[in-house]
Amino acid sequence: MAVEANERVWPRIVVVGSLNLDLVMQVEAFPKEGETLFGSGLSEVAGGKGANQAAAVGKLGTAVSLIGKVGRDASGDKLIHSLQQAGVDTCALLPSDQPTGRALITVNASGHNYIVVIPGANADLTPFDIDEQRQVIEHCEMVVLQLEIPIETVAYTLRLAKRLGKTTILNPAPAPAHQLSSELLQLVDFLIPNEHELQSLTGFQAVADPASLEVAAQSLLELGAQAVLVTLGEKGCCYLDRQQVKTYPARKVEAVDTTAAGDSFIAGFAVSYLQQRDLDAAVAYAQQVAAITVTRHGAQSSLPTREEVEAFG
Repeated sequence: MAVEANERVWPRIVVVGSLNLDLVMQVEAFPKEGETLFGSGLSEVAGGKGANQAAAVGKLGTAVSLIGKVGRDASGDKLIHSLQQAGVDTCALLPSDQPTGRALITVNASGHNYIVVIPGANADLTPFDIDEQRQVIEHCEMVVLQLEIPIETVAYTLRLAKRLGKTTILNPAPAPAHQLSSELLQLVDFLIPNEHELQSLTGFQAVADPASLEVAAQSLLELGAQAVLVTLGEKGCCYLDRQQVKTYPARKVEAVDTTAAGDSFIAGFAVSYLQQRDLDAAVAYAQQVAAITVTRHGAQSSLPTREEVEAFG
């Protein structure tokens, strides 16, 4: 029996972003230019920054919808099934005549990775599509975005979300080729880049030491972002807003694959902050989620459940 609109369980979090089918290769070390190496493993797994973040939220037990596009192909079907298994509402996913997005990921023995994304259907997501799914955004509390969809769609969604009074999170990944506009950043409540994305966003060539990192992040606050939370991998993370600067050490684990580390961190932060509105608690929870994720291979296949995070402590 079809579910009536007024019977639908609306999401607390809406993720607007990409879906990719990932081809993951394991190698001992990354090849040099012109070098051929033997790999030690090959797998095909569900991924894409938008889908990863939505799946992570779903597995953490919070109602979530994903707005995005997939091709009319077997890859798209596989991604939709993976999201549904993670508890994600896929009613806002739209079909595209372009093939489903792909990502080619190489992971070395230390768990670090190189990623090449072929956008496919993700590049088809338009402001018109966002308008078509406006009702989903109207009913949520928080909207989460990344940059694997067209920037005009990101900006349009942020404007709509703020007009509707929603909390907004922007993960500026992959790193943009140019700085984001002040108009766009003013719509962002939490900007969550990693240190490489911070460099790209600000033009600062070195953010390795705390002082230079703080100066770079501060420049984004001056452009309009309400808060900046920089993830630093095994070095932890750094938070800045107009009143404070806080640093958080990382949880120590043996990493095997960092592919979805940032996505799981953002999901954990979103879920906890939505529940408690407590910054320190949200960062701590995000770090727990990410710490579990990097001990497993793959993107969505590595994401922990709420019960696993609680057991991890």
